[in-house]
Amino acid sequence: MSAGEGYNLGMPKTKLTHVDEFGKAQMVDVGSKPDNERIAIARGEVKMLPETLDLIRKGAIKKGDVLTIAKIAGICAAKKTSELIPLCHPIFLTKVDVDLELSESIPGVMITASARTIGKTGVEMEALTAVSVAALTIYDMAKAVEKTMRIQNIRLVEKHGGVSGDIANE
Repeated sequence: MSAGEGYNLGMPKTKLTHVDEFGKAQMVDVGSKPDNERIAIARGEVKMLPETLDLIRKGAIKKGDVLTIAKIAGICAAKKTSELIPLCHPIFLTKVDVDLELSESIPGVMITASARTIGKTGVEMEALTAVSVAALTIYDMAKAVEKTMRIQNIRLVEKHGGVSGDIANE
């Protein structure tokens, strides 16, 4: 495999867009792409002991309201994605939402983030960043109670808009 070529899982060989002909990292030029609505939804979980989940449910974590702080952290993180991921374009987000659901079956917190824009490039990384930082915030806020929490299964579940079209992954 030469520099700039790679594989998508289950897909034919393709040129990597973030690598130039010399194998050096580059930011993709999206200037000629049309503006259109782009939506991405990502999901992840923070698995924890039932006792920790119960403390979060009751609002008894000493650092404060875990779910509200995690939601705000996720939204703020989505807006800073291009500062965190070197080759991501700065995107004008029209909407970001982070939903946190307490789940007995995990047990833990299910995090779902959605990001929207009207632009030339997608918002998958923004949705994934929102989920990741919300999960890290939950861990940070509850780690005094439980250090064995597990952040898991962070993934893109839906994408709409753009050249590659719609994707449903769950």
